[in-house]
Amino acid sequence: MLAGLIGAPVLLLAACNDNSASGSANGNGGNGSGGSSGTPAPGGGSSSAPKTSAAVITVTPADGATGASFSDPVKVAVANGTLTAVKVTDSTGKELAGQLSTDGTSWTSAAAPASGTKYAVVAQALDKDKLEADSNASFTTATPANTFVGYFTPEDGSTVGVGMPVSINFSKPITDRKAVQQAITVIAEPGVEIVGHWFSSTRLDFRPQEYWAKGTKVTLKLRLKDVEGAKGVFGTQSKDVRFTIGRAQTSVADLATKKLTVTTDGQVSAVYKISGGSPEHTTWGGKMVISEQFTQTRMNSQTVNLGSEYDIADVPHAQRLTTSGTFIHGNYWSSTSIFGGQNTSHGCVGLIDAKGAQDSSTDGYKFYKSSMVGDVVEVLNSGDKTVAPDNGLNGWNMTWTAWKAGSAV
Repeated sequence: MLAGLIGAPVLLLAACNDNSASGSANGNGGNGSGGSSGTPAPGGGSSSAPKTSAAVITVTPADGATGASFSDPVKVAVANGTLTAVKVTDSTGKELAGQLSTDGTSWTSAAAPASGTKYAVVAQALDKDKLEADSNASFTTATPANTFVGYFTPEDGSTVGVGMPVSINFSKPITDRKAVQQAITVIAEPGVEIVGHWFSSTRLDFRPQEYWAKGTKVTLKLRLKDVEGAKGVFGTQSKDVRFTIGRAQTSVADLATKKLTVTTDGQVSAVYKISGGSPEHTTWGGKMVISEQFTQTRMNSQTVNLGSEYDIADVPHAQRLTTSGTFIHGNYWSSTSIFGGQNTSHGCVGLIDAKGAQDSSTDGYKFYKSSMVGDVVEVLNSGDKTVAPDNGLNGWNMTWTAWKAGSAV
Protein backbone atom coordinates (compact mmCIF):
# COMPACT_ATOMS: atom_id res chain seq x y z
CA MET A 1 0.00 0.00 0.00
CA LEU A 2 2.98 2.28 -0.72
CA ALA A 3 1.16 4.52 -3.13
CA GLY A 4 -2.32 5.47 -4.16
CA LEU A 5 -4.00 5.58 -0.77
CA ILE A 6 -5.16 9.16 -1.42
CA GLY A 7 -3.02 10.11 -4.36
CA ALA A 8 0.30 10.19 -2.50
CA PRO A 9 3.34 11.74 -4.14
CA VAL A 10 6.42 9.65 -4.90
CA LEU A 11 8.62 9.28 -1.84
CA LEU A 12 11.79 11.39 -2.20
CA LEU A 13 13.77 11.55 1.02
CA ALA A 14 16.27 14.37 0.57
CA ALA A 15 18.32 15.63 3.47
CA CYS A 16 16.60 19.01 3.38
CA ASN A 17 13.24 17.25 4.10
CA ASP A 18 14.51 15.20 7.06
CA ASN A 19 12.73 16.14 10.25
CA SER A 20 15.16 14.30 12.51
CA ALA A 21 16.60 15.99 15.56
CA SER A 22 19.68 17.08 13.58
CA GLY A 23 17.67 18.65 10.76
CA SER A 24 14.65 20.21 12.46
CA ALA A 25 14.29 22.67 15.26
CA ASN A 26 10.92 21.33 16.42
CA GLY A 27 12.21 17.71 16.78
CA ASN A 28 9.21 15.57 15.63
CA GLY A 29 11.40 12.57 14.79
CA GLY A 30 10.93 10.37 17.88
CA ASN A 31 9.56 6.77 17.54
CA GLY A 32 9.82 6.86 13.76
CA SER A 33 7.80 10.08 13.46
CA GLY A 34 8.63 13.02 11.27
CA GLY A 35 7.56 16.10 9.37
CA SER A 36 8.96 17.74 6.21
CA SER A 37 9.10 21.30 4.94
CA GLY A 38 6.66 22.82 2.51
CA THR A 39 7.36 25.34 -0.25
CA PRO A 40 9.53 28.36 0.86
CA ALA A 41 7.85 31.78 1.05
CA PRO A 42 7.67 33.76 -2.20
CA GLY A 43 10.74 35.85 -2.92
CA GLY A 44 13.19 33.19 -1.79
CA GLY A 45 14.85 35.38 0.82
CA SER A 46 17.32 33.52 2.97
CA SER A 47 15.63 34.83 6.11
CA SER A 48 12.29 33.09 5.26
CA ALA A 49 11.95 29.91 7.42
CA PRO A 50 10.44 26.86 5.61
CA LYS A 51 6.99 25.75 6.69
CA THR A 52 6.88 22.38 8.50
CA SER A 53 4.07 19.82 8.28
CA ALA A 54 2.00 19.60 11.44
CA ALA A 55 1.45 15.86 10.83
CA VAL A 56 3.31 13.59 13.28
CA ILE A 57 3.70 9.88 12.38
CA THR A 58 4.15 7.19 15.05
CA VAL A 59 5.21 3.60 14.35
CA THR A 60 4.63 0.67 16.73
CA PRO A 61 6.94 -1.18 17.46
CA ALA A 62 9.19 1.85 18.04
CA ASP A 63 12.01 2.76 15.71
CA GLY A 64 15.15 0.81 16.63
CA ALA A 65 13.31 -1.68 18.85
CA THR A 66 14.86 -5.13 19.27
CA GLY A 67 12.98 -8.05 20.75
CA ALA A 68 9.69 -6.58 19.50
CA SER A 69 6.50 -8.63 19.81
CA PHE A 70 5.70 -11.04 17.00
CA SER A 71 2.23 -11.68 18.38
CA ASP A 72 0.87 -8.18 17.82
CA PRO A 73 0.30 -6.40 14.49
CA VAL A 74 2.42 -3.49 13.27
CA LYS A 75 0.64 -0.15 13.65
CA VAL A 76 1.24 3.26 12.06
CA ALA A 77 -0.69 6.31 13.29
CA VAL A 78 -0.68 10.03 12.47
CA ALA A 79 -1.71 13.03 14.54
CA ASN A 80 -2.78 16.29 12.86
CA GLY A 81 -2.93 14.71 9.42
CA THR A 82 -3.89 11.85 7.15
CA LEU A 83 -1.74 8.90 6.06
CA THR A 84 -1.14 8.70 2.32
CA ALA A 85 1.27 5.75 2.09
CA VAL A 86 2.56 2.95 4.31
CA LYS A 87 4.96 0.17 3.37
CA VAL A 88 6.36 -2.49 5.73
CA THR A 89 8.96 -4.93 4.37
CA ASP A 90 11.27 -7.56 5.81
CA SER A 91 14.95 -7.92 4.94
CA THR A 92 14.10 -9.95 1.82
CA GLY A 93 11.73 -7.32 0.48
CA LYS A 94 8.57 -9.25 1.32
CA GLU A 95 5.75 -6.85 2.23
CA LEU A 96 3.55 -7.14 5.29
CA ALA A 97 0.04 -6.34 4.07
CA GLY A 98 -2.22 -4.05 6.06
CA GLN A 99 -5.35 -1.93 6.11
CA LEU A 100 -5.83 1.84 6.33
CA SER A 101 -8.57 3.07 8.65
CA THR A 102 -11.58 4.80 7.08
CA ASP A 103 -10.51 8.20 8.46
CA GLY A 104 -6.94 7.75 7.22
CA THR A 105 -5.35 8.28 10.63
CA SER A 106 -4.06 4.76 11.24
CA TRP A 107 -2.78 1.64 9.45
CA THR A 108 -2.68 -1.88 10.93
CA SER A 109 -0.95 -4.95 9.48
CA ALA A 110 -3.26 -7.81 8.53
CA ALA A 111 -1.04 -10.28 10.40
CA ALA A 112 1.60 -10.08 13.06
CA PRO A 113 5.21 -9.86 11.89
CA ALA A 114 7.34 -13.00 11.85
CA SER A 115 9.64 -13.78 14.75
CA GLY A 116 13.37 -13.13 14.53
CA THR A 117 12.95 -10.77 11.57
CA LYS A 118 14.03 -7.18 10.83
CA TYR A 119 11.42 -4.88 9.29
CA ALA A 120 11.59 -1.46 7.66
CA VAL A 121 8.64 0.95 7.76
CA VAL A 122 8.20 3.86 5.34
CA ALA A 123 5.18 6.11 5.80
CA GLN A 124 3.87 9.43 4.43
CA ALA A 125 1.15 11.77 5.62
CA LEU A 126 -0.32 15.19 4.76
CA ASP A 127 -1.55 17.81 7.20
CA LYS A 128 -4.58 20.08 6.60
CA ASP A 129 -2.40 22.44 4.55
CA LYS A 130 -1.23 19.55 2.33
CA LEU A 131 2.27 19.73 3.75
CA GLU A 132 3.97 16.34 3.68
CA ALA A 133 5.48 14.43 6.63
CA ASP A 134 7.73 11.42 6.06
CA SER A 135 8.78 8.65 8.45
CA ASN A 136 11.42 5.94 8.20
CA ALA A 137 11.62 3.37 11.00
CA SER A 138 12.97 -0.12 11.57
CA PHE A 139 12.62 -2.76 14.26
CA THR A 140 13.53 -6.40 14.88
CA THR A 141 11.16 -8.97 16.36
CA ALA A 142 12.07 -11.34 19.16
CA THR A 143 13.04 -14.97 18.67
CA PRO A 144 10.95 -17.34 20.84
CA ALA A 145 12.84 -19.18 23.54
CA ASN A 146 10.57 -22.25 23.45
CA THR A 147 9.51 -23.83 20.16
CA PHE A 148 7.87 -26.93 18.74
CA VAL A 149 7.90 -28.70 15.38
CA GLY A 150 5.65 -31.26 13.71
CA TYR A 151 7.26 -34.45 12.40
CA PHE A 152 5.11 -35.56 9.48
CA THR A 153 4.52 -38.59 7.34
CA PRO A 154 4.46 -39.32 4.41
CA GLU A 155 7.59 -37.70 3.04
CA ASP A 156 7.61 -34.87 0.53
CA GLY A 157 7.60 -36.17 -3.05
CA SER A 158 6.65 -39.72 -2.11
CA THR A 159 4.14 -42.05 -3.78
CA VAL A 160 2.04 -43.99 -1.28
CA GLY A 161 -0.88 -46.38 -1.01
CA VAL A 162 -4.56 -45.48 -0.78
CA GLY A 163 -4.71 -45.91 3.00
CA MET A 164 -1.94 -43.45 3.87
CA PRO A 165 -3.10 -40.77 6.32
CA VAL A 166 -1.23 -37.54 6.98
CA SER A 167 0.18 -38.07 10.46
CA ILE A 168 1.90 -35.32 12.46
CA ASN A 169 3.72 -35.92 15.74
CA PHE A 170 4.60 -32.76 17.67
CA SER A 171 7.83 -32.37 19.60
CA LYS A 172 5.99 -30.84 22.58
CA PRO A 173 2.45 -31.25 23.94
CA ILE A 174 -0.12 -28.96 22.33
CA THR A 175 -2.71 -27.28 24.57
CA ASP A 176 -4.23 -24.92 21.98
CA ARG A 177 -5.30 -27.64 19.55
CA LYS A 178 -7.61 -25.33 17.64
CA ALA A 179 -4.88 -22.78 16.86
CA VAL A 180 -2.49 -25.48 15.71
CA GLN A 181 -5.04 -27.36 13.60
CA GLN A 182 -6.17 -24.11 11.96
CA ALA A 183 -2.56 -23.56 10.90
CA ILE A 184 -2.45 -26.92 9.08
CA THR A 185 -4.30 -27.54 5.81
CA VAL A 186 -4.52 -30.75 3.77
CA ILE A 187 -5.97 -30.47 0.27
CA ALA A 188 -6.43 -33.05 -2.47
CA GLU A 189 -6.79 -33.04 -6.24
CA PRO A 190 -9.40 -34.22 -7.11
CA GLY A 191 -11.05 -32.58 -4.14
CA VAL A 192 -12.44 -34.51 -1.19
CA GLU A 193 -13.32 -33.62 2.40
CA ILE A 194 -10.31 -34.15 4.69
CA VAL A 195 -10.65 -33.93 8.46
CA GLY A 196 -8.11 -33.87 11.28
CA HIS A 197 -8.31 -36.05 14.38
CA TRP A 198 -6.30 -35.57 17.58
CA PHE A 199 -5.19 -38.88 19.06
CA SER A 200 -3.29 -37.10 21.84
CA SER A 201 -1.70 -33.76 22.70
CA THR A 202 1.25 -34.69 20.47
CA ARG A 203 -0.43 -36.44 17.52
CA LEU A 204 -2.78 -35.11 14.83
CA ASP A 205 -3.79 -37.22 11.78
CA PHE A 206 -5.76 -36.23 8.68
CA ARG A 207 -7.72 -38.49 6.32
CA PRO A 208 -10.77 -38.52 4.03
CA GLN A 209 -13.89 -40.56 4.78
CA GLU A 210 -12.90 -43.36 2.39
CA TYR A 211 -9.53 -44.48 1.05
CA TRP A 212 -7.87 -42.04 -1.34
CA ALA A 213 -8.60 -42.50 -5.03
CA LYS A 214 -5.58 -43.70 -6.99
CA GLY A 215 -3.63 -40.89 -8.60
CA THR A 216 -4.81 -38.28 -6.08
CA LYS A 217 -2.32 -35.48 -5.46
CA VAL A 218 -2.24 -34.37 -1.83
CA THR A 219 -0.66 -31.23 -0.37
CA LEU A 220 0.03 -30.67 3.33
CA LYS A 221 0.41 -26.97 4.16
CA LEU A 222 2.17 -26.38 7.47
CA ARG A 223 1.84 -22.76 8.64
CA LEU A 224 2.99 -23.29 12.21
CA LYS A 225 5.57 -20.51 12.44
CA ASP A 226 4.80 -18.31 15.45
CA VAL A 227 1.61 -20.23 16.28
CA GLU A 228 1.41 -20.54 20.07
CA GLY A 229 0.72 -24.24 20.57
CA ALA A 230 1.06 -24.03 24.34
CA LYS A 231 1.73 -21.14 26.68
CA GLY A 232 5.02 -19.59 25.58
CA VAL A 233 5.74 -22.37 23.07
CA PHE A 234 5.69 -21.37 19.39
CA GLY A 235 5.87 -23.26 16.10
CA THR A 236 8.75 -22.78 13.67
CA GLN A 237 7.60 -24.38 10.40
CA SER A 238 6.17 -22.85 7.27
CA LYS A 239 6.35 -25.31 4.40
CA ASP A 240 4.39 -27.40 1.90
CA VAL A 241 4.63 -31.19 1.59
CA ARG A 242 3.31 -32.92 -1.52
CA PHE A 243 2.72 -36.61 -2.18
CA THR A 244 0.84 -38.75 -4.68
CA ILE A 245 -1.44 -41.75 -4.23
CA GLY A 246 -0.29 -44.66 -6.40
CA ARG A 247 -2.27 -47.63 -7.69
CA ALA A 248 -5.11 -48.83 -5.48
CA GLN A 249 -4.04 -51.98 -3.64
CA THR A 250 -5.61 -53.54 -0.56
CA SER A 251 -5.19 -57.00 0.91
CA VAL A 252 -7.33 -59.20 3.15
CA ALA A 253 -5.65 -61.70 5.47
CA ASP A 254 -8.29 -64.22 6.50
CA LEU A 255 -6.85 -66.23 9.37
CA ALA A 256 -9.72 -68.73 9.22
CA THR A 257 -8.86 -69.79 5.67
CA LYS A 258 -5.21 -68.76 6.15
CA LYS A 259 -5.12 -66.96 2.83
CA LEU A 260 -4.03 -63.46 1.83
CA THR A 261 -6.06 -62.07 -1.07
CA VAL A 262 -4.54 -59.06 -2.84
CA THR A 263 -6.74 -56.72 -4.91
CA THR A 264 -5.09 -54.23 -7.25
CA ASP A 265 -7.13 -51.56 -9.06
CA GLY A 266 -10.33 -53.49 -8.43
CA GLN A 267 -9.09 -56.92 -9.57
CA VAL A 268 -7.73 -59.82 -7.52
CA SER A 269 -4.04 -59.86 -8.40
CA ALA A 270 -2.71 -62.60 -6.09
CA VAL A 271 -3.69 -65.13 -3.43
CA TYR A 272 -1.03 -66.36 -0.97
CA LYS A 273 -0.97 -69.00 1.78
CA ILE A 274 -0.29 -67.47 5.17
CA SER A 275 0.10 -68.29 8.86
CA GLY A 276 -1.14 -65.88 11.54
CA GLY A 277 -0.95 -65.60 15.30
CA SER A 278 -1.45 -68.75 17.33
CA PRO A 279 -4.30 -69.05 19.86
CA GLU A 280 -1.78 -68.04 22.55
CA HIS A 281 -0.50 -65.02 20.60
CA THR A 282 -3.37 -63.86 18.40
CA THR A 283 -3.03 -61.25 15.68
CA TRP A 284 -4.82 -57.92 15.93
CA GLY A 285 -7.93 -57.70 13.75
CA GLY A 286 -8.97 -54.78 11.58
CA LYS A 287 -7.50 -52.51 8.91
CA MET A 288 -3.79 -51.86 9.19
CA VAL A 289 -1.66 -49.59 7.02
CA ILE A 290 1.87 -50.54 5.99
CA SER A 291 4.05 -47.86 7.61
CA GLU A 292 7.56 -49.23 7.05
CA GLN A 293 9.26 -51.73 4.76
CA PHE A 294 12.48 -53.67 5.37
CA THR A 295 14.11 -56.08 2.94
CA GLN A 296 15.57 -57.75 6.04
CA THR A 297 15.29 -56.86 9.72
CA ARG A 298 16.00 -58.33 13.15
CA MET A 299 13.05 -59.42 15.28
CA ASN A 300 13.64 -59.98 18.99
CA SER A 301 10.84 -61.12 21.30
CA GLN A 302 12.19 -59.00 24.16
CA THR A 303 11.17 -55.83 22.28
CA VAL A 304 7.50 -56.91 22.42
CA ASN A 305 7.58 -58.19 26.00
CA LEU A 306 7.67 -61.87 25.08
CA GLY A 307 10.86 -62.74 26.92
CA SER A 308 13.46 -64.77 25.05
CA GLU A 309 11.13 -66.78 22.82
CA TYR A 310 12.83 -65.75 19.58
CA ASP A 311 15.63 -63.62 18.14
CA ILE A 312 15.88 -63.76 14.34
CA ALA A 313 18.51 -61.50 12.81
CA ASP A 314 17.43 -61.63 9.16
CA VAL A 315 13.64 -61.74 8.86
CA PRO A 316 12.99 -61.21 5.13
CA HIS A 317 10.54 -58.80 3.50
CA ALA A 318 9.11 -57.35 6.71
CA GLN A 319 6.37 -54.69 6.50
CA ARG A 320 5.22 -52.95 9.67
CA LEU A 321 1.49 -52.84 10.44
CA THR A 322 1.45 -51.52 14.03
CA THR A 323 3.69 -49.49 16.31
CA SER A 324 3.47 -52.28 18.88
CA GLY A 325 5.26 -54.73 16.59
CA THR A 326 2.83 -56.44 14.21
CA PHE A 327 4.36 -57.17 10.79
CA ILE A 328 3.46 -59.06 7.67
CA HIS A 329 6.70 -60.71 6.65
CA GLY A 330 8.49 -63.59 4.99
CA ASN A 331 9.29 -66.75 6.96
CA TYR A 332 12.05 -69.24 6.05
CA TRP A 333 12.47 -71.04 9.41
CA SER A 334 9.04 -72.71 9.63
CA SER A 335 7.86 -75.75 7.68
CA THR A 336 6.09 -74.76 4.47
CA SER A 337 3.23 -77.03 5.49
CA ILE A 338 1.96 -74.59 8.11
CA PHE A 339 1.22 -71.87 5.54
CA GLY A 340 -2.40 -72.23 4.59
CA GLY A 341 -2.79 -74.84 7.33
CA GLN A 342 -1.98 -73.51 10.82
CA ASN A 343 -1.68 -70.22 12.71
CA THR A 344 1.55 -70.56 14.67
CA SER A 345 3.18 -67.13 14.92
CA HIS A 346 3.55 -64.75 17.85
CA GLY A 347 1.08 -62.32 16.28
CA CYS A 348 2.57 -61.48 12.92
CA VAL A 349 1.30 -62.66 9.53
CA GLY A 350 3.84 -64.82 7.70
CA LEU A 351 4.36 -65.90 4.07
CA ILE A 352 6.66 -68.53 2.61
CA ASP A 353 10.09 -67.01 1.95
CA ALA A 354 13.77 -67.89 1.63
CA LYS A 355 16.75 -66.95 3.79
CA GLY A 356 18.60 -63.96 2.35
CA ALA A 357 15.48 -62.37 0.80
CA GLN A 358 16.75 -62.98 -2.75
CA ASP A 359 14.46 -65.73 -4.04
CA SER A 360 11.98 -64.00 -6.35
CA SER A 361 9.86 -67.17 -6.64
CA THR A 362 8.67 -67.02 -3.02
CA ASP A 363 5.37 -65.56 -1.86
CA GLY A 364 7.10 -63.27 0.66
CA TYR A 365 9.26 -61.76 -2.07
CA LYS A 366 6.35 -61.30 -4.47
CA PHE A 367 4.03 -59.67 -1.95
CA TYR A 368 6.76 -57.33 -0.72
CA LYS A 369 7.62 -56.22 -4.25
CA SER A 370 3.96 -55.54 -5.05
CA SER A 371 3.43 -53.46 -1.90
CA MET A 372 4.17 -49.89 -0.86
CA VAL A 373 3.90 -47.79 2.27
CA GLY A 374 0.27 -46.75 2.66
CA ASP A 375 -1.26 -50.02 1.41
CA VAL A 376 -3.93 -51.52 3.64
CA VAL A 377 -3.87 -55.05 5.02
CA GLU A 378 -7.15 -56.05 6.68
CA VAL A 379 -7.03 -58.98 9.09
CA LEU A 380 -10.19 -61.07 9.52
CA ASN A 381 -11.06 -63.93 11.90
CA SER A 382 -7.98 -63.50 14.04
CA GLY A 383 -9.62 -64.28 17.36
CA ASP A 384 -8.41 -60.97 18.76
CA LYS A 385 -9.97 -57.52 19.10
CA THR A 386 -9.69 -54.75 16.51
CA VAL A 387 -6.39 -52.89 16.60
CA ALA A 388 -6.43 -49.49 18.33
CA PRO A 389 -6.67 -46.67 15.75
CA ASP A 390 -3.55 -44.97 17.10
CA ASN A 391 -1.47 -48.17 17.11
CA GLY A 392 0.25 -47.35 13.83
CA LEU A 393 -1.48 -45.46 11.03
CA ASN A 394 -4.73 -47.27 11.64
CA GLY A 395 -7.40 -44.59 11.97
CA TRP A 396 -9.49 -46.40 9.35
CA ASN A 397 -10.86 -48.51 12.17
CA MET A 398 -12.86 -45.51 13.40
CA THR A 399 -16.25 -44.53 12.00
CA TRP A 400 -16.35 -41.23 10.14
CA THR A 401 -18.52 -39.75 12.89
CA ALA A 402 -16.03 -40.75 15.57
CA TRP A 403 -13.15 -39.45 13.47
CA LYS A 404 -14.73 -36.04 13.00
CA ALA A 405 -15.50 -35.81 16.70
CA GLY A 406 -11.74 -35.71 17.33
CA SER A 407 -11.27 -32.51 15.32
CA ALA A 408 -10.57 -29.24 17.14
CA VAL A 409 -12.04 -27.01 14.41
